Amino acid sequence: MPRTLHGFWLGRRPYARVHELQQALQQARQRGAVPDTVLLLEHEPVITLGRGAHPSHVLLSSAELTARGVAVEAVGRGGDVTLHAPGQLVGYPLIDLSPDRQDVRRFVGDLAAVMAQVAARFGVASGPVPELIGLWVDADAPSAWSGHEAAARLAKLGAIGVRVSRWVTMHGFALNLTNDLSAFSWIVPCGITQHGVTSLEALTGRALPAAEVAPLAFEALASRLEAARGPFVDCSALPLEELDAALGL
Repeated sequence: MPRTLHGFWLGRRPYARVHELQQALQQARQRGAVPDTVLLLEHEPVITLGRGAHPSHVLLSSAELTARGVAVEAVGRGGDVTLHAPGQLVGYPLIDLSPDRQDVRRFVGDLAAVMAQVAARFGVASGPVPELIGLWVDADAPSAWSGHEAAARLAKLGAIGVRVSRWVTMHGFALNLTNDLSAFSWIVPCGITQHGVTSLEALTGRALPAAEVAPLAFEALASRLEAARGPFVDCSALPLEELDAALGL
């Protein structure tokens, strides 16, 4: 039986509450109590520390981050330090990879391909770079991608970090749309110092609201997972305390 993917647009939300929702959804998916689900949203400014995070990769003090209204959260995904902020489309798939997609490396590649498909809708060509997880572009020639060896100036367009438990996923991807790229100077993004970070707005000059791009990401994820598209529900106006019920928890 093919998968059916259910999508939810949450609007702009604080990280900690959405992390709780992910944990609850992952456990519910393991029990078969909810369908395969993807949450799409923007976050309030937050620095997240993965299991492999180096504290030195956060370049501002706690006081400086607090003054800027930036939260810091340690999470269970793989990877180092990353930043979420308004203008970045974040996707959290809560997907049961059983029985036919039980390959974490393949799933990470799927998420990169989803972001690449979205970027292509706006004329930006992108692809992977060996040993550097995420989605990459040639910032000097964003409409063409001939592989990382041919790129004149590599830049990271999207980040990926996942956690899989009993073959159900959580965490996911973050695609830079219109976010303030100067905020990445607060960290060493994913521990990578040799390449910069970019956004679709920086590459194309177009301001792309996350609410308009989210349905495209939902469509691309369903296609990549060979899943039927279930409902895509706009929950952006719901109070935080009502999200559990809306998500079937």
